[in-house]
Amino acid sequence: MGNFKAGIFVLVLFICCLVPSFATVYTVGDSAGWAIGVDYTTWATGKTFNVGDSLVFNYPSGHTVDEVSASDYQSCTAGNAITSDQSGATTIPLKTAGTHYFTCGVMGHCSGGMKLAVTVAAASGGGGGSTTPSSGTTSPSSGTTTPSSATPTPDTTTTTTTTGTTSHPSASVTLSPFIPLLISGVAAIFYFFIIS
Repeated sequence: MGNFKAGIFVLVLFICCLVPSFATVYTVGDSAGWAIGVDYTTWATGKTFNVGDSLVFNYPSGHTVDEVSASDYQSCTAGNAITSDQSGATTIPLKTAGTHYFTCGVMGHCSGGMKLAVTVAAASGGGGGSTTPSSGTTSPSSGTTTPSSATPTPDTTTTTTTTGTTSHPSASVTLSPFIPLLISGVAAIFYFFIIS
């Protein structure tokens, strides 16, 4: 009987460790990365960003990732960044709900298209924002749906070229390191108080 209980314990522990957190890591611009000439408004359309998700910006030297205010985003004003990074691989955890604005702080790059606005929904809210292509801005969900976001699209970007169509995945689900620790603790309590 003891081996059966130990087997059940190991099975429960194994199954619990497979449970992922629901954080999603989005690679901004997919394979194009953070660069001039990429349409980030289109890239963000159809994606749902939630608190706990992350944005990964990949770019060569000569660029920055600056989080800026709404007015600096609209006017492409550089020099007033809330945060700034130029490492070439910037990960931005989305910690708060609301609209977050990102630009490249190098003169002329924002006006060349290196700007991204994402609306982040509260983790329990379940809904994201919608991007309106005509204005290039992102607005919070208000219960109405614009025609561009009426049909959800998968988290991929499709690029049409003269040689065909290529699909690039832009999101992946990650396993939080705290989930296995939490599950191990629950399993240990279960083992010592129930099985023993």
